[in-house]
Amino acid sequence: MIVQYWLWLTHMFKGDFGLSFAYQQPVLDVAWPRIVNSLFLVLPYFVLYYLISIPLGVYGALRQNSFGDKALNVVMYVLLGFPSFFLALLVIFGLLQLRYKTGWDIPINGMTSDNYASLNPLGKFLDVAKHVAIPALVLAIGDAAGLTRVIRGQMLEYMRADFVRTARSKGVSEFSTIYRHTLRNALVPIVASIGGLLPAAISGAGFIEVVFAYPGITPMILDAINTQDLFLIAGFTMLTVFLLIIGNAISDILLSVVDPRIRYS
Repeated sequence: MIVQYWLWLTHMFKGDFGLSFAYQQPVLDVAWPRIVNSLFLVLPYFVLYYLISIPLGVYGALRQNSFGDKALNVVMYVLLGFPSFFLALLVIFGLLQLRYKTGWDIPINGMTSDNYASLNPLGKFLDVAKHVAIPALVLAIGDAAGLTRVIRGQMLEYMRADFVRTARSKGVSEFSTIYRHTLRNALVPIVASIGGLLPAAISGAGFIEVVFAYPGITPMILDAINTQDLFLIAGFTMLTVFLLIIGNAISDILLSVVDPRIRYS
């Protein structure tokens, strides 16, 4: 067993993850297209995730206890209790009703249209973007509730800090005080958590991929578990480890950008 594990480990570092039992192909050849598909979903998710969370978190802190802040808190708490797959089902139901009443054909399953192969490069890109938009938005909305609460709390904490009062007493503009000093410091712990967010996002996108029939990594892994395709499961586990390492490296680089006190030499 030890010798077998050692052989698998040495082959893995050479890019050979073994042969998939179900597909009778190298694991990397089977998994790589699905990994790319999942990344196509996760990357716009990241953009939407932060575009939603940061402005709403800042708004909640600047308008603390206002009607807008209280309404936002209610919505965030409701979203925190919503499983992502249930939110996805509600969105699909709403889009089907919209299609029935207006005729708008908004894609709600798959990654490409039937005529994808006949499209030009720009048309192919737009077709994939059209299919990815709804799943990525649903995933971002579901996850943004937690981050919005964190940013709001961090902003409120730093807005009471001595350096913020000092900046205001020196005549620094309110915009600069909020966005250059307060928000920048509030983002430090959030940037530090990016390391674990990348593999978590791909894993968390699994329910969304299944509900939207999206050809990502999760449906393939579920099939691998059902068929006991051990090499494919082990390859996915190692992929998660690699993503964690990459995410931590990106996190360290971004920390030095957000916090000038951090320097790597």
